[in-house]
Amino acid sequence: MGRTAGNDHKEYGEDIGHTEQSRKQDQRAGAEEPKDHRAIASSRDLFALHTSSPGSPLFQPSGTHVLQKLQAFLRAQYPSYGLQEVLTPTIYKKSLWETSGHWDNYKDDMFAVIGRGVQGGHDPEREIGENEEYGLKPMNCPGHCLLFQSRKRSYKDLPIRYADFSPLHRNELSGALSGLTRLRRFHQDDGHIFCRHEQIKREISRTLDFVHLVYQTLNLRDYKLRLGTRPEQFIGTIDDWDTAETRLRSALEESGRLYSINRGDGAFYGPKIDVLLTDADGKDHQTATIQLDFQLPKRFALEYHTPESTKNETPVLIHRAILGSVERFMALLVEAYNGKWPFWMSPCQLIVLTVGENVNVRKRGEDMARQLASPDARPGAQTLNARSFMVDCDNSDQSVGRKILDARRKGYSFYAVVGERNLKQPPDQQTLDLSLASHPKEHDIQGAIKTFLQSRIKTSQTELVSTHAGSFSLTIQQCQDLMTELDSRFL
Repeated sequence: MGRTAGNDHKEYGEDIGHTEQSRKQDQRAGAEEPKDHRAIASSRDLFALHTSSPGSPLFQPSGTHVLQKLQAFLRAQYPSYGLQEVLTPTIYKKSLWETSGHWDNYKDDMFAVIGRGVQGGHDPEREIGENEEYGLKPMNCPGHCLLFQSRKRSYKDLPIRYADFSPLHRNELSGALSGLTRLRRFHQDDGHIFCRHEQIKREISRTLDFVHLVYQTLNLRDYKLRLGTRPEQFIGTIDDWDTAETRLRSALEESGRLYSINRGDGAFYGPKIDVLLTDADGKDHQTATIQLDFQLPKRFALEYHTPESTKNETPVLIHRAILGSVERFMALLVEAYNGKWPFWMSPCQLIVLTVGENVNVRKRGEDMARQLASPDARPGAQTLNARSFMVDCDNSDQSVGRKILDARRKGYSFYAVVGERNLKQPPDQQTLDLSLASHPKEHDIQGAIKTFLQSRIKTSQTELVSTHAGSFSLTIQQCQDLMTELDSRFL
């Protein structure tokens, strides 16, 4: 049976009583510090940058966890929006980029790759195209066009929606590189929708709905929408561009959200809707994008069969990304959350703090941390849906009060205190005192914890104390169930 444990901390030393005052001091100090994602990421050990590969971050385990959680969150939504994930090559021959138009319009921002035996020119003894340069892909659209082209298509197949997390490479100027917001190698939640003209409106509206769902879940409601129109350098006809811009403007009008127009900011192949988020310095960064393209399907001679005509039709291509560069999006989240992650994506969800120097207490703390990290662990291979959590154990010689301060400053969501009292408990009745350490939406998560306690443990409202000041004594099973509940609710 769970119970409040506000008085049990007395046995752990008087210094624990001062942690609430220290917590408020930390909050005031945090409010005064600049929220630069590079400084926060350094203190949280999220990623590193090295001159050996400028603009290509090396992600630490904690940073990798956050990146993969964002990708997993999007993947979980894909079935609802009809998206199918694909894998495509990293390099393609120069001739492909010439077909797509990138070689003429984007070559300066691409990395050229020289393959084995490539000398330039044409060798009559070689197959045509064998002696070509290659280019690292800066975007996925040509590869997705090849997938569409790989088999005959019917109007019944459309819309076809591909999603791709492949890494992209763009040869940014060294002076433009900045933390995670401007990189040379990054991952994009790239997607391409091949559809009929009459399907354009619905597909763009559904993509805008997808953007709203994701940003609302991540508590990023103040995003901006911007329409980019035909640039000076473009491919296709002006009539096609006018039609595409009209379609995007109509979708924006029907969304009911305010938007601005940035004339000449479209991609060279089509107009676009960009989503902008503002960083801690007040600078806007593009994240999501929706681009309408009549040109690329024509350049790749894509077509599908229709019963209304003896002549095959050309599909329309919608380029879309919900987060955009996942690394840039992560940087903006770091600043928005100020290093305090929502529990479901946190790389440091819980830390078990042992009290005193008793070897058996430290061993008990380590055992509890292992149980909490892998609730469904069994001998042999684990199931694909086995639960797992990011749980650590601090069994150092520091006082428990100092350990609590360290847990908060490192951004742990929860800490659990284990002392000699736990050694007296029977193995099947093990409890630990759980407290909230940090969270970007503390009021929401406190309400979720109270609701969980009332529904699962049947603790009366009068017995509940705020996790802001106190803690709860929970069994290992109850703690696992609470973490599962918070994880499933994206808190």
